[in-house]
Amino acid sequence: MFPGIGTVVNVATVLVGALLGVLLGNRLDLRTRDVVTDGLGLVTLLIAATSAWAVLDPELAAYAGPAAPMLIVLASVLLGGIAGSLLRLEARVEQLGGVLQRRMTGGAGSVERQRFVEGFVIASLVFCTGPLTILGSLNDGLGRGADQLFLKAALDGFAAIAFAAAYGWGVGAAALTIIVVQGSLTAVGWAAGGVLPEAHLAALTATGGVLLVGVALRLLRIREIPVADLLPALLVAPALVHLVGTFR
Repeated sequence: MFPGIGTVVNVATVLVGALLGVLLGNRLDLRTRDVVTDGLGLVTLLIAATSAWAVLDPELAAYAGPAAPMLIVLASVLLGGIAGSLLRLEARVEQLGGVLQRRMTGGAGSVERQRFVEGFVIASLVFCTGPLTILGSLNDGLGRGADQLFLKAALDGFAAIAFAAAYGWGVGAAALTIIVVQGSLTAVGWAAGGVLPEAHLAALTATGGVLLVGVALRLLRIREIPVADLLPALLVAPALVHLVGTFR
């Protein structure tokens, strides 16, 4: 199999899932859609918890020190949030969603547009911030197989059905985000010939888990956290681990 096959399969499952979700969603009333969204929010919390648990990874503690991991995640989220806010990433992602909505639906009312953009933003974040996205894409590029991305593709396909039932075609548009993010990471893996050390990857995974909590809070309609503004934290986390480990 060629490098990138995992992303190709992932995009296909999301598109098929979105199609099924849209067809199913038209037959569901608003209350049922809300129940589906709440269920996804709760499952996203579970996924977030399993990812955030990586902050206790022994490799990370050994490399950066036993007291450092939690502080690294905290600093990553704060510094990443400041950078993302200054770059207005959340607004840019929403603008991209609006452009895609107009192109895919030919324009629609403000309510439908908001539904499309929300589906695009939430689905993009859920599909692209988990540990399987990063490690799976890198390993795919390294020629170590795409098993992790195949697993992710199956999970994303089922999630796309539920998301699209609630949010519509915006979920299908998130396939473009998968192509850009996972395609880029696969290319990095192919070019670098190696993956992040275990300690760096653990910090990145834990930080991604914190971001997924923000996604879950949005799904549960508790608070509209601008999660896209926090995405730079995923770059800050491994950099901080390296910095702390160097001067330790």
